Amino acid sequence: MAIPVIMPKQGQSVESCILTGWNKKTGDPVKKGDILFAYETDKASFEAEAEADGILLETFFSDGDEIPVLTNVAVIGQPGESTDEYRPGKSASATSAEKEIGGTIVPATKDQAILQDSVLTGESGSIKISPRARLLASEKGVPLVAIKGTGPEGRIIEQDIHHYLLHHPRMTPMAAAASKQEGLVIGSSGTGLAGTIATNDLLKAAAQGTEGYSDLVLTPIRKIIAKTMHASLQNSAQLTHHMGADVSRLLETRKKVKAMQEKGFPHNITLNDMICYAVVRALLKHPAVNAHFLGESIRCFSSVHLGLAVDTDRGLMVPTLRNASDLSLTGLSRELKKLADDCRKGSINPDLLVSSSASFTVSNLGNYGVEMFTPVINLPQAAILGVNTITYRPRPGKEHSFEFVPYIGLSLTYDHRAVDGGPATKFLAEVRNEIENFEEDIALGAFNE
Repeated sequence: MAIPVIMPKQGQSVESCILTGWNKKTGDPVKKGDILFAYETDKASFEAEAEADGILLETFFSDGDEIPVLTNVAVIGQPGESTDEYRPGKSASATSAEKEIGGTIVPATKDQAILQDSVLTGESGSIKISPRARLLASEKGVPLVAIKGTGPEGRIIEQDIHHYLLHHPRMTPMAAAASKQEGLVIGSSGTGLAGTIATNDLLKAAAQGTEGYSDLVLTPIRKIIAKTMHASLQNSAQLTHHMGADVSRLLETRKKVKAMQEKGFPHNITLNDMICYAVVRALLKHPAVNAHFLGESIRCFSSVHLGLAVDTDRGLMVPTLRNASDLSLTGLSRELKKLADDCRKGSINPDLLVSSSASFTVSNLGNYGVEMFTPVINLPQAAILGVNTITYRPRPGKEHSFEFVPYIGLSLTYDHRAVDGGPATKFLAEVRNEIENFEEDIALGAFNE
């Protein structure tokens, strides 16, 4: 019995995935557990396994296609079995209503026809094409003028479209749409997977003959970031407080960590790890900030689910470290690094990227030299902390002298609908207190785990 292969649903927020490569081709034997194809969401990459033994009877999509989740992408079965009933967007009755006669597809009735016209007229003259070929060319963005038909009287048939797709560079769905709409053209390959042409490849080619600027089509992740950030500012009352904290103790601890690493200590505890550790401890003392604003209610969390902003090649991602308040400094450091690595590799669980999975977020721009900024809240969270670079400030010393002390900037943006200025300031002061009075002995004890 034939069994359809569907596009898996990765996370509740994922609506479609891009097929990035087939590991099997039509006619190949397949065993349960074999990798059939690779696919990706806007933020992560995955592989789909076969769920049954048999033959890969047919595949319905090509590399670079964007496919809605839970859509049939292929069929596994035994030789000779029909795949028509599993074809996406087409019922078995509609399929059986068509018969191919002498290279011409004749619909049984007008209502059952996919396409009526078999001759297209344009600037290049008349193009004869079968309805199946026309439908496939439209879906794949194939330029018909570039194809020589092999059917009767030079008619383009479905096999001609497949042959073109096999011997010409692949395009992502966005690139195919841009090429079709704007008439943009590129050479034999692009910068995508297996030479797939992406929108940026088309734009770079078009920009070579223009002056001064080029228009870049937004990537899926850029669209999500733009929509989320705009909605956050439109739908909340955001205010930012700035404060500095003496990081002398953290810098001393960092030196000790480096010395311990030289003696074989396996963990690289960074300043960001220690600051996140201090933030978690402060949040446990101020649950009103460790919260979600839900419109008619405020949900305060007893555990800290920490979001960490991560810069990747694809754009900004904010994965969540669940139950961060249950971890030691060493454990926190290890898990934060793993989340960041998964984001950069594209293997992060999409459910960990949903803003509602975190109760509070930290965004660190200190490595970029930023001295002060206004982070934007990931709704429905009630607040977000921005961490800035370290600067040296004068402070009164002994005998009317001054000493320069390393201070790190802290920028707390909070939703005034959920948190008032007083509690927000007290929380920020508690973060400063945790940093300035960092319990080195406890932290060093955690290093021995």
